[in-house]
Amino acid sequence: MKIAVCMKQVPAVSEGNMDPKTGVLLRAGMEAIVNVYDLAALEAALRMKESIDASIHVFTMGPSKAESVLREAFAMGADEGWLICDKAFAGADVLATSYTLMQAIRAVGDFDLILCGKQTTDGDTAQVSGGLARWMDIPHANWVTEVINISHKEINVRYNMENSTVTASMSLPCLVSVEKDFFIPRMPSLKLKISGKKKTVHVLTIEDLEDQDKKHYGLSGSATKVRKIFPPPRTKHQEPVTFDGDKAAEYILSQLSDVNLF
Repeated sequence: MKIAVCMKQVPAVSEGNMDPKTGVLLRAGMEAIVNVYDLAALEAALRMKESIDASIHVFTMGPSKAESVLREAFAMGADEGWLICDKAFAGADVLATSYTLMQAIRAVGDFDLILCGKQTTDGDTAQVSGGLARWMDIPHANWVTEVINISHKEINVRYNMENSTVTASMSLPCLVSVEKDFFIPRMPSLKLKISGKKKTVHVLTIEDLEDQDKKHYGLSGSATKVRKIFPPPRTKHQEPVTFDGDKAAEYILSQLSDVNLF
């Protein structure tokens, strides 16, 4: 069985600057880490590998420094790593990102299962996994909390809906995105970390893909167009105040009136 895991490098902090013209996050000089939701996807793949013969291929899209994502995946037990790196891919929204991932995965070969994290901490859209499944034309399940059983033909999972929990069976190939609280990532192995430094990271550029039309990638291939961006208002430091009885009620009423809430 061949399992593909999609992972991403994200900023380690919640603050950053954006290009006012394109709306793209300016990542230069920012500390980067592996998206925690994607670590859960890798953990899910590793647990499956413990119960069924499988090879785990990790795909990450980003600049050359995103290679560190693959090195960390090697240290946890991944078998192969693929860095999707080309200037043509820069500035992609969820549509262009999912399309690029589809092209990259198909360029490598056929996979029985694709695993994704629920979302990323820098975008929070939770749309890439669904978009990827649509491009691949395969069934998918989101918000998976448990992999009940997996064979070479099908996978049984349990996932959350808004007010219920669903148990589903899907034929392979398919895509699954997982909830991070139910797949706590294991600690990297020192032995695997050492051996992982010697492993080859495969690089995929637009020339390796079947579709080499640059209009389908990056900013050009993005359906989302940013009209305006601005930083959220910062909360000013407020000194605590203390009142008793009617004075407290009058103060609360005055505060609500000031912001037109009463």
